[in-house]
Amino acid sequence: MLTILPSFLLYPAYGKAQVEKRDSVANTEPAPVPSSRPLLGSLTHDIVRSIKFTGQEIKKVGVKLNTVDTTYISPNKYNLAFMLEQSSWYEHYRLGSNDGQSLSFAPNINTKLGVYFGWRWIFLGVSFDIRDLLGKGKNKAPRKEFVFNLYSAKFGVDLYYRKTGSDFKISSYEKFNLSKDYTNTPFNGFQSDIKGLNAYWIFNHKRFSYPAAYSQSTNQRKSCGSLLAGFSYSQHNISFDHTQLPDEIKQQLNPSLQFHSLRYTDYNLSVGYGYNWVFAKNCLLNISLLPAIAYKKSRINDQPTQSGTSWAQWIRDINFDLITRAGITWNNSKYYVGASLVLHTYNYRKPTFSITNSFGSLRVYMGFNFWKKKEYREKKE
Repeated sequence: MLTILPSFLLYPAYGKAQVEKRDSVANTEPAPVPSSRPLLGSLTHDIVRSIKFTGQEIKKVGVKLNTVDTTYISPNKYNLAFMLEQSSWYEHYRLGSNDGQSLSFAPNINTKLGVYFGWRWIFLGVSFDIRDLLGKGKNKAPRKEFVFNLYSAKFGVDLYYRKTGSDFKISSYEKFNLSKDYTNTPFNGFQSDIKGLNAYWIFNHKRFSYPAAYSQSTNQRKSCGSLLAGFSYSQHNISFDHTQLPDEIKQQLNPSLQFHSLRYTDYNLSVGYGYNWVFAKNCLLNISLLPAIAYKKSRINDQPTQSGTSWAQWIRDINFDLITRAGITWNNSKYYVGASLVLHTYNYRKPTFSITNSFGSLRVYMGFNFWKKKEYREKKE
């Protein structure tokens, strides 16, 4: 008993010492590194949530921009569209002097074949020059055209870049005393490129549909019109080598027309009217005119023109432009076929010199819509 009792009494102290020893050893060990998986999972969750939120907000904006009166307009029931198109590109340039002398140039009408895909408001595609496909345009400078269109019920935006080729002809002239007729004479000394933006607002957007006529994404059910307002910005670069003109014309050419380059920037505000005429079931005809007041700044032969500071000199930089659109289409919501014409006319005038350039496109197309939206999948056509 005497031997066992001291051992028994000392046991708690010995156990406590062992615990303290283990604790002291444990305190010297490095703390465990927290796993990065919870942080990575949280970050991924936040990204997914942000994407979903952004998508929901974009969808809300889209609904607001495309709210229509369904008595007049049937909304687009499909997400995607496919379209085949044949387009013809027209251009015309008229150079004039202060004494009434003028020269006009125009290339051969350019015909293209295009394939396009659309997603709701947006159409993107590619087109090919038929002459290039047939191997007949190898000796000519290639034409280039890039167009991006966005149409909603309330507004539309066109972004474009066009570069002419080198197959111009003399289409007309005035105030020249010539021994023979030079109309349709080939002239390779003229080139031009244009890049710009057109944006316009549709006031009566709930009852009048531009997309019904030009992007086939909605259907106009009852005839209606709307006031339109727009803004346009464009840059024009024109090169002119008058030394390549026929000798008779070159010798009589007014000095004000003997420039080699003209660059001008055009800002314009337009107000006009458009009308959709539903003349038969699923058939629509649209005509719209937007006259514009424009302010132009220019450089002739790489030298800026001097407008001065007086009101009279500043007003000389103000001119008038015109945007014309016309379209006819048959569309039963699933399939569509039609044609459209868009024509831009720009005027540039100075006391001794003027230029009027027009370009436009005539498009004939056919296509179909597919992948019906979720809210229309259970509904009958």
